[in-house]
Amino acid sequence: MNFRQKVYAIVKTIPKGQVITYKQIGEKLNSKAYQAIGQALKNNSDPENIPCHRVIKSNGEVGGYFGHIDDDLSKKKEELLRNEGIKIVDGKVVRN
Repeated sequence: MNFRQKVYAIVKTIPKGQVITYKQIGEKLNSKAYQAIGQALKNNSDPENIPCHRVIKSNGEVGGYFGHIDDDLSKKKEELLRNEGIKIVDGKVVRN
């Protein structure tokens, strides 16, 4: 299994209504290649089965979606998260 497939395998396990950070994925992979994780998710061709919208920045910011920041796709990521019951205030996920 290559790096991208390992990232996708982890992302597939994120339950609806929960998020994980790029750093947490890196920790699961024993890697600090956070940008490579982001690139893998940017190139996700199966978002229905690999819910990359559930991956956020360590500081709680929603971050980009398919490599886009501050545009309609980024707003789509927020919408998807909100539809799963995740609270977002000022572009950051509010964790309980």
